[in-house]
Amino acid sequence: MRFEKRKEKVATLPTFIFRMGRYALFALLLIGFSTSLGTVGYHYIGELEWIDSFHMACMILTGMGPVAEMKGNSAKLFSSFYALYSGVAFLSITAVFFSPIIHRVLHILQVEED
Repeated sequence: MRFEKRKEKVATLPTFIFRMGRYALFALLLIGFSTSLGTVGYHYIGELEWIDSFHMACMILTGMGPVAEMKGNSAKLFSSFYALYSGVAFLSITAVFFSPIIHRVLHILQVEED
């Protein structure tokens, strides 16, 4: 997953599209891992049904907020730590997905024409 350097030419469109696909796939894997982690945790620790656990994990991961009340102390601790993880994960996943686009724009602005 290497970007071209400052003095190199801008990547061709097929190369850029392939790169976007790789970064999008990596972002989807991170989303899948994060959602699975939350779903399993809310199901076993928060004692929610599977669909409610998935819903809660998705809502927390995207920053929308909780949809179910956590009863026990362990469930509240899991929910707190998952919310902290989700804040960092959401920003990181967004950065991974958009990094090829941002790099391409900045590279086009800085490339030297010969």
